[in-house]
Amino acid sequence: MRILVCAGGTGGGIYPALAAVSELRQRGVADEDVLWIGAKGEMEETLVPKAGLRLETIPAGPIVGVPLPARARNAAKLARGFGAALGHVRRFRPAVLFMTGGYGAAPGAAAARLRGVPIVVYLPDVEPGSTIRAVMPLARRIACTTDGSRAFVPAHKMVVTGYPVRPEIRAARRLSRAEALTRFDLRPDRPTLFVFGGSRGARAINRALMGVLPALLAEAQIIHVSGTLTWPEVEANAATLPAELSAFYRPYAYLHDEMGAAFRAADLVVARAGASMLGECPAFGLPSVLVPLTFAWRYQKVNADYLTERGAAVQLTDETLPEALLPTVRALLFAPDRLAGMAAAAAALDRPDAAADLARLILAQSGLSSADSRPPEVSC
Repeated sequence: MRILVCAGGTGGGIYPALAAVSELRQRGVADEDVLWIGAKGEMEETLVPKAGLRLETIPAGPIVGVPLPARARNAAKLARGFGAALGHVRRFRPAVLFMTGGYGAAPGAAAARLRGVPIVVYLPDVEPGSTIRAVMPLARRIACTTDGSRAFVPAHKMVVTGYPVRPEIRAARRLSRAEALTRFDLRPDRPTLFVFGGSRGARAINRALMGVLPALLAEAQIIHVSGTLTWPEVEANAATLPAELSAFYRPYAYLHDEMGAAFRAADLVVARAGASMLGECPAFGLPSVLVPLTFAWRYQKVNADYLTERGAAVQLTDETLPEALLPTVRALLFAPDRLAGMAAAAAALDRPDAAADLARLILAQSGLSSADSRPPEVSC
């Protein structure tokens, strides 16, 4: 039974797809029976082969939110991408297509539909982006992270599975907080702030944090994943800190295997509001200060609103960060009752069986008839 995967663009789409494939492996799907189609030059070119999966790249690019000349070039790329995807579908002959978004997903979905392949969409964010909006009419089922997507997804297709947190991250829940702190050589008697902005980083968050580092490090300890874009600036700034402060600061360009441990070690997170925040902070019962990316359509703001309205997060903006970051972090990190209430609200949103539910949904739409392939009994 062969499964075609179309997921790319950002970690918010790739990582849940990898988590779902990991669960499919547990249910007997062999690696050679999975083919991943992605866009050239995107994150999937690194992450998918690293996971031991076969990747085929196709031409693709955004046509929403870009200047007209780029839109025309990318439309031509998508047309070529459709031809390439159609060839892969014909040769691979999948029983089902599973997609989460990304530029290469639309050509893959169109090719699958033309060949009569059933389509399962997973919507990581609360609100769908342009690619998923375009594919929704072609899909049999649309799995959603939250029930907040009801306003955007047809009710007869919608299944709420939750966000499938990667197994290697969720496994860190088994660590004690002291064990997690030890991995970063940090102390259990200080509150811990975890700051990150995605693989490339968030310049506004990084610079706001650097502006208040001395004040924060006098009272707390910080794990800071800067991303690659501003890492040289972050690294140079770290070198200027006096020893008594740098002892409580752990900056990294990127965390790979220890990302789960960083969540487990933290008392509070400061981050953008990508899809992963809907799954990873709830998985660890972590309160968050969210800074939605201004130029990310509306989806980060909608994600942040969902967590804020449920008491699990507070929000800042790029414009208010320089003045508001320090008092906001202090008001949470040193208010145990408020922090505990937000932590409980975050934990209440966790869906630990999300990957299993999503895998069952994919197998059910493939036509697999075993009892374990029944769709998940979740909200519709």
